[in-house]
Amino acid sequence: MFKVVLIKGDGIGPEISDAVVEIFDAAKVPIQWIEKKAGLNAIDIAPNGIPDDTLEAIKTYQVALKGPTTTPVGSGHKSVNVTLRKALELYANVRPAKSLPGVRSRFDNVDLIIIRENIEDTYGGIEHHQTSDVAQCLKLITRPGSIRIAKYAFEMAKLYGRKKVLAVHKANIHKITDGLFLKCFYEVAQEYPEIQASDLIVDNTCMQLVVHPERFDVLVLPNLYGDIVSDLCAGLVGGLGVAPGGNIGDSVAIFEAVHGSAPDIAGQGIANPTALLLSSFQMLQHIGLHKTKQRIENALIQTLKDGIATRDLGGNENTKEFVSAIIKRLEPPFENEFIEPAPLRIKSELLKTHKDVVEYCHGVDIFVENPTGVPNMPQQVGKLKLKMISNRGTKVFPGPQPNIWLVDHHRCRYIATDEDDNFINIGDDEIFNLIREVSASGIKWMHIEKLQLFDGEIGYSKAQGE
Repeated sequence: MFKVVLIKGDGIGPEISDAVVEIFDAAKVPIQWIEKKAGLNAIDIAPNGIPDDTLEAIKTYQVALKGPTTTPVGSGHKSVNVTLRKALELYANVRPAKSLPGVRSRFDNVDLIIIRENIEDTYGGIEHHQTSDVAQCLKLITRPGSIRIAKYAFEMAKLYGRKKVLAVHKANIHKITDGLFLKCFYEVAQEYPEIQASDLIVDNTCMQLVVHPERFDVLVLPNLYGDIVSDLCAGLVGGLGVAPGGNIGDSVAIFEAVHGSAPDIAGQGIANPTALLLSSFQMLQHIGLHKTKQRIENALIQTLKDGIATRDLGGNENTKEFVSAIIKRLEPPFENEFIEPAPLRIKSELLKTHKDVVEYCHGVDIFVENPTGVPNMPQQVGKLKLKMISNRGTKVFPGPQPNIWLVDHHRCRYIATDEDDNFINIGDDEIFNLIREVSASGIKWMHIEKLQLFDGEIGYSKAQGE
């Protein structure tokens, strides 16, 4: 008997969760459901919507199936999904997109898998107001996070017999952050010579996906791009109503419908359980019941082929009628179907991700507030010389000032060089002296960023800075 935590969620969550449980019961799947709460109906006992006993149950049983939960926009509690991913280190978001018979879409030959890094990027939620006019969000891409998700993508491709893994990025613009993600991808790719590794810029990827989706196989992306592209791929096969998803870590996995809680149709008996059912197929593979997954999937596919579907998929059936049709088409269990399960669990088995390197600080970006135009910054303080001032990424000093709308937030880059214009190492005292000089000049500064060079790896090049 397999024990699985069941989180029904809110809105239509309880209805579609009950539908999956009914189908599993009819299929005689040996699962004991451990029902726990999360979402709006748990706010009264946990501010973030996740009671302690729910979190502990997931840690104990290591597998959960989760219905949709409502997240307030702009205020209120933090997303339950995001909280679970971070609290349980569910670093891989796996979103298959596969064409289904009878489901109307522009394509009928889509079969791809999106693997999205699930922890870092802008989803770290590190945001600040710099000035009254400027807000900042930090995009964090790490070597450990990038190595781990690339490793997972290649391991999954290997297990499922996939031939190609594509890294999706914007390293032409985000040269350092996405550049690190891409570098780690190709570092891992060397361990899998039998799998074709390539990369594509994210905007071109989106265009190619809606023109030739059949050319794609496995895609691995940083968090933000992965969020957007996975929903785009759901649109290729009929929408979020047929989009499964799994959030997977080394020891814990949560499988969920990725659509919203649809409170406007809750309780009407018309909700479509297909996405959660497809997510449960991922769960069955994860725990090793591959024959069971295939048997229930065959019943779903035959139901759709017969033109039986809920209204959002173009059919006329309500939830109960759709579930009954699937159950009617279930074959009895195969012989020895539940004996010796073969779990498809991928351990990240991290490569040595930290490199011991010598760090050199050769300059600093100091961000200042000046609402009346380009600030009059000190030209040199000690070894540090003013090389550039930019406004929203556009250089406004030195040289002719471009005709742009200046905001009150300026980046001022100071570099330390010798007589031959080679970078030289500086200490914190040089930076402290610069800050004191800027403050004494009556200029308000917000924060600084050290500019680092690494022995053997360059984190910033002169060409990029100037």
